[in-house]
Amino acid sequence: MEYLDFEMPIKELQDQLEKCQIIGEESDVDVTATCKKIEKKLATARKDIYKNLTPWQRVQLSRHPNRPYTLDYIKAICGDTFMELHGDRSVKDDKAMIGGLGKIGDQSFMFIGQQKGYNTKTRQYRNFGMANPEGYRKALRLMKMAEKFGIPVVTLLDTPGAYPGLEAEERGQGEAIARNIFEMTRLKTPIITIVIGEGASGGALGIGVGDRVYMMENTWYTVISPESCSSILWRSWEFKEQAAEALKLTGTDMKKLKLIDGIIKEPIGGAHSDREGAFKAVQNQIIDAFNELKDLSDADLVAKRMDKYADMGVIKNRYKEIISINKRCNSN
Repeated sequence: MEYLDFEMPIKELQDQLEKCQIIGEESDVDVTATCKKIEKKLATARKDIYKNLTPWQRVQLSRHPNRPYTLDYIKAICGDTFMELHGDRSVKDDKAMIGGLGKIGDQSFMFIGQQKGYNTKTRQYRNFGMANPEGYRKALRLMKMAEKFGIPVVTLLDTPGAYPGLEAEERGQGEAIARNIFEMTRLKTPIITIVIGEGASGGALGIGVGDRVYMMENTWYTVISPESCSSILWRSWEFKEQAAEALKLTGTDMKKLKLIDGIIKEPIGGAHSDREGAFKAVQNQIIDAFNELKDLSDADLVAKRMDKYADMGVIKNRYKEIISINKRCNSN
């Protein structure tokens, strides 16, 4: 298990517990009481640390090297029923964007998401989770297929952003993302979106328009990474903690601003500390969201989705006040 800097008190207690257990196994000394005291301290430390996380610490947890990625969730939720589909039918198959059909119980879903790698080789293979235009076009092709056969779509967001390379721009990166956003707003099938890791900029939004949008507890979703924001505002990455605070990128901030529909609680210590618990929480949220959407007609589904995004950022009280002022001015 790898530990982040703010998790070091937990590591120290964990090391003490392991040494205590070894002493008990290798000698006749009864260390049961001592081990229980350390376990109690460990549980208290975990609770205290993880209930008071700063926005930057949540960013760190979202990038934890042991955190499960898109394929981990899909395989855990769907098992052997998942069948991956490939290619955008134009350029190539983007390995940073994966998608395919899978079942939860008797219900089929089209799963789409960004996939990161676990080591140097697979990170290069997956392009660090940064999709090219063909990745977004593959995603759109699969969404259209799901619409055709009446299959709900589940998108899992985990990317530091769309690939910013010259070749991606030459093949229309901006257009591909914009096209996806446009098409997803009027897709005639339910769309459930979950941020499972990093949700950065248009790279995440390119598959992030949904009827229900959720964030896992230790994830972030914003227009720019804290490091990039810091480098623009302060000309240095040293102010990334302040940038994370100012960006209002956590699930709590996003829910307060009414930009997401809910937060999926993670096991204490993050999704990587209890993978099965994280998988079950995501599966339950998908099922609950689908049950809320499945009986809506195509017209109602699209209309509600359009209204959902049209209402974002609207300050109704201020709008009414402006209308009232305009009426008084016109009457005078």
